[in-house]
Amino acid sequence: MFKGFTRFLNRPGEHLKSPLDSPESPTDALTPHIIPRAEHPVSRRQISEAALKVLYRLNGAGFDAYLVGGCIRDALLGQMPKDFDVATNATPEQVRDLFRNSRMIGRRFRIVHVRFGREVIEVTTFRGQPKNEHGEHIAQQSDEGLLLRDNVWGSIEEDAIRRDFTINALYYNIADFSILDFAGGIGDINARTLRLIGDPATRYREDPVRMLRAIRFAAKLDFTLDPHTEAPLEELAPLLLSIPPARLFDEALKLFMAGHGLMTFRLLSHYNLFGMLFPESEEAMADAAWAEELIEQALRNTDKRIAEDRPVTPAFLLAAFLWAPVKYRQMELEQEGMPPLPALQAAAQQVISRQLEHTSIPKRFGIPMREIWELQERLPQRRGRRAFQTREHPRFRAAYDLLLLREQAGELPRGLGDWWTAFQQGDEHEQRRLLQKVGSDPASQGDGRRKRRRKGRKPSADA
Repeated sequence: MFKGFTRFLNRPGEHLKSPLDSPESPTDALTPHIIPRAEHPVSRRQISEAALKVLYRLNGAGFDAYLVGGCIRDALLGQMPKDFDVATNATPEQVRDLFRNSRMIGRRFRIVHVRFGREVIEVTTFRGQPKNEHGEHIAQQSDEGLLLRDNVWGSIEEDAIRRDFTINALYYNIADFSILDFAGGIGDINARTLRLIGDPATRYREDPVRMLRAIRFAAKLDFTLDPHTEAPLEELAPLLLSIPPARLFDEALKLFMAGHGLMTFRLLSHYNLFGMLFPESEEAMADAAWAEELIEQALRNTDKRIAEDRPVTPAFLLAAFLWAPVKYRQMELEQEGMPPLPALQAAAQQVISRQLEHTSIPKRFGIPMREIWELQERLPQRRGRRAFQTREHPRFRAAYDLLLLREQAGELPRGLGDWWTAFQQGDEHEQRRLLQKVGSDPASQGDGRRKRRRKGRKPSADA
């Protein structure tokens, strides 16, 4: 640990009372803890060249410029920062004028993206209090408190109080390399506590996605939720139904594709948030003994692949998440007399239609997901040339992986997955032998039903 920095980390209970307890409090008396460069471990060597260019150009043009949020938090935790966000008192128009390689995006939250090759630095203007409107720069809230538009500029003190969590209200000043801690974030990093700034219920109503961010950070950082931050989650979970499906899909990718998907899923389920994203999957888990295990196995494998720096695709994870509801709908349609493959296709359409009301699914993921499902009907059919044709399908490997997960979860008896494993690994002679042994279909369906589950104890991190 950086020697000078321990003096600030050894104050876990220290927080600013007034702005934390009430987001409506005035910020005139808000004074940050300033940690000089000699007393913290954050170095310019950890900051990308592109981010430094943005900071120095803003500073050289007479504006204040700070790195803010996750990059500073991660650096203080001993992790290498990846994404760099800049906060400044320059307006979006002024930022755009300074950088030819930039574009302004967003209406709800107007920000500027400055692009350097494939790297994008996000630049935001200090936000003010929503009720302090200035001319055309306005904030709009729904009757329920949801922020519909937020383009009111303010001071760095106001901006800090508008941040979501204390550990994200840390500012690195490029002018003197100090860190400004406005909300007791250093103490919470030391205590490994995730704490919302202001009244949690109010902040969740302003933007319900903050509930998902709380779960994501808790899983990623292995932090404990502060009791006041935790308390409203289950009650306010339905507020997520008001969020556009496209935004929730983006959030779902962040939740499950960052290497901590299994713990994220367990926390979401514990606080009844998972069902707001994937309602049919939640319903299937209450009825099918294997449905929850299938999702957990898929997430466990995805986390492992990410840790090994191997490629992952949302299409496979979505296929696993939604397989149980598809299978149950298919069974219902077959009982009505529909053949298996048409029943599967119709079931897939019904499940996807409902899912699109909650999270969007782009075609680049939706089409492969359907193909993975349809191959589940072809994998048991191995006579003649069918096995070779199935093996050559571009989605065969993903479909084979899903088959293995189905067997591991207990939906199917083991056997078919072993056959396909041997078929892929065997030489021509072994493949002929395996084809000759194909007799009765080993992929018989099990019932696997159980009673509706009760809300269990808080999940552990054990995988």
